[in-house]
Amino acid sequence: MKMTRRVAMKAGLGAALSALSLSALRADELPYHGKEGNVLMSHHLDTPLAAQNGQLYIDDLYVFSGDDSTVFIMDVNSNITGVHVKPGFHHETRYEFKVHFDGADFETLTYRVSFGEAGPDGRQAMKLHALTGREAREDSAAGELVLEGRTGEPASAGGARLWAGRIADPFYIDLSLLAKVNGAVKNGTAVDLSGWRPEDAKNSFAGTMVESIVLEVSHQHPQLRPGARIGVWCATKRLLAERSG
Repeated sequence: MKMTRRVAMKAGLGAALSALSLSALRADELPYHGKEGNVLMSHHLDTPLAAQNGQLYIDDLYVFSGDDSTVFIMDVNSNITGVHVKPGFHHETRYEFKVHFDGADFETLTYRVSFGEAGPDGRQAMKLHALTGREAREDSAAGELVLEGRTGEPASAGGARLWAGRIADPFYIDLSLLAKVNGAVKNGTAVDLSGWRPEDAKNSFAGTMVESIVLEVSHQHPQLRPGARIGVWCATKRLLAERSG
């Protein structure tokens, strides 16, 4: 599958970024020097747990340059999952940003965000851990605690800032256009847009909501410095209790 970069911006994501005094860049403003390539990519519901629990459902990942920083955003728990949507983040789940450097096969930096159970006001305690080297790909590794805070409030420490909460889904797509592209791919033909008018495009995700995790890491980080060549992906991992006997 060909994968190209994309950045989407809407009012909901703007509110999340404003909490950390950040702004998003247009795609043509991103410092990007690589080429398109064939990559393997997962989709939203590629595991049974994600299909059954909206809090594990990854909607989108955004990565861009901030003001002297690198910004990572993970959106989960869209209300398009219907009955599987539950308020907030799952308190037994790890939400992880995985970073590869210089084309490495394995990640050597992981930022892990975890949450406590929701209080009466719906707010949740949150923690950010950093895992480096071999620990970055080991689920059993504890990592280093970077900061603690609460959902809906910005928290900062150790060169990192974090905000998490519910926002309007920032992703924009017209599914009628996607249907034309999918049909062309299926049939091995060129995309026929003769009957599609850009001025009539509509956002098929308008009105949907997501839980968003916004992480900003200063360029003072020893690895995430200006000009660093990185590859980024994200994961949600449910902690399962060990069975006795």
